[in-house]
Amino acid sequence: MRFQVNTQGHEDSIDITDQVAEAIKQLGLIDGIAVVFGLHSTIGITTLEYEKGVLQDVHDVFERLIPENAEYKHNLRGIDHNGAAHIKSAMVGTHLPVPVEEGQLVLGQWQRIVLIDFDERARTRDILVKALTSATTKP
Repeated sequence: MRFQVNTQGHEDSIDITDQVAEAIKQLGLIDGIAVVFGLHSTIGITTLEYEKGVLQDVHDVFERLIPENAEYKHNLRGIDHNGAAHIKSAMVGTHLPVPVEEGQLVLGQWQRIVLIDFDERARTRDILVKALTSATTKP
């Protein structure tokens, strides 16, 4: 199951929990793992408390550690200027496994599934959700 998300870049953070839950419903996954995978090398998919302060803190930490406007070898190609975005994506990861029980995502009280777009411009992002079912039997 695939869906798309429009982003603004520059650590734009979007709560995709509801879209993932809908994908799980459409896939018919009852018990197992939902793998949420972003088909891009300049995004991250993680869990966060989706709260304004946390989102700003994440942005600030990334900017201190991996400044968007620093010099990156990738940028020397002259095609784009998103070397920092690739590094941030590699650190966060582009996929997230999430347990599913009784057809529901298993998340902590404040956890939301969040897509972070690290690129330098607005984009449409493709997200793939795959279901891995449990193969256990009860005695």
